[in-house]
Amino acid sequence: MGNLTQQQISELANHLENAELGAYEVTKITNDFPDMTYDDAFDIQWEIRRRKEQRGHKIVGMKMGLTSWAKMSQMGVEHPCYGFLADYFAIPEGGEIQHDQLIHPKIEAELAFVTKAPLKGPGVHIGDVLRATDFVMPAVEVIDSRYQDFKFDLKSVIADNSSSSRFVTGGRMADPAELDLKTLGVVMEVNGEVVEVGAGAAVLGHPAASVAMLANMLGERGEELPAGSFIMIGAITAAVHVNKGDAFCVHYQGLGSISGKFV
Repeated sequence: MGNLTQQQISELANHLENAELGAYEVTKITNDFPDMTYDDAFDIQWEIRRRKEQRGHKIVGMKMGLTSWAKMSQMGVEHPCYGFLADYFAIPEGGEIQHDQLIHPKIEAELAFVTKAPLKGPGVHIGDVLRATDFVMPAVEVIDSRYQDFKFDLKSVIADNSSSSRFVTGGRMADPAELDLKTLGVVMEVNGEVVEVGAGAAVLGHPAASVAMLANMLGERGEELPAGSFIMIGAITAAVHVNKGDAFCVHYQGLGSISGKFV
């Protein structure tokens, strides 16, 4: 259950979304609202989502965050979280990302699942996800916490749409049955230098486990993943800080590559 009033949820949604749109840092909201619950945090995120839709934006996908055991310990949190992807977050493959619209962006190599059947928790497992998957494809997420120095706790980051800001997708799509998703390797380069390598198993042991967890978390709110959903599974590699002028390229084993540039 929540401890915040509807007015507080509305005010915090306004506060965090304005920080995103204006690209400025704020202090983590649990400093001021130490009694807020996970339900409150998700209520704030869903209110930000509602505001974007009300202004005519489309929600084009979902993302899981903090899905690697390494990332959870790096950020000091105990459970993955999810966020939504709005239409203006999408950057074309090879495209330019406006660094000035962001605060302190980092990039993560991920995979995206696109579904052909709905998934509704509770009780969704990896087998359900693989059966409902139309194809998987490479994706790069640009995360950008609105919190000062990228420091937060789990409730604060959930409210902040799990640091969602931009994403790039492309490369080659593939049937998950053709891939060994656990061993699928990725290599991330920034300005031609290899900065990170990883494999699919970094994401909760199996990339499809991330989608299952998302469906089950959404099920707790009576929501589902409809057929045709685009879901980014969380980072296969550690997040890499990027500066204006940096170009990146991520190579995916058997699935081509994705590139972009911060301008």
